[in-house]
Amino acid sequence: MNAKGRVHKFGDNVDTDVIIPARYLNTASHKELAAHCMEDIDAEFVNKVQAGDIMVAEKNFGCGSSREHAPIAIKASGISCVIASTFARIFYRNSINIGLPILECDEAAREISDGDVVSVDFNTGVITDETTGKTYQAEPFPEFIQNIIQKGGLIKSIT
Repeated sequence: MNAKGRVHKFGDNVDTDVIIPARYLNTASHKELAAHCMEDIDAEFVNKVQAGDIMVAEKNFGCGSSREHAPIAIKASGISCVIASTFARIFYRNSINIGLPILECDEAAREISDGDVVSVDFNTGVITDETTGKTYQAEPFPEFIQNIIQKGGLIKSIT
């Protein structure tokens, strides 16, 4: 299981209200959520993001409310993986539950730049910044989490 894409970089404490503003929470449409993903922090994000791209952020990504809408909006926007220094715990679990791969790697999160092309090997946890040639080591997912992600989320993995 791998991902490769162009990086969209964000800083510390990106909360769920920035990922998907509360004014859009009255929809269950993943496409509609994706259309407003990150708009309060980067109004052009939805116009720039391409399927397979990778989101990189620093500390405490996904803090704030426990809404699943945030990782759903990110995944539906085309992002194939989120790399951060740290994640809010509820965001981390919600991401796994909906099948969005996320990796904690402080060094990668600090050093990778917006626009770099990055590849990720989820089996080994190796993150490669193909723009700079530098590699980073994140903790790979255990097999049971890889299974959840490969099947598209927790519900799909048990049905």
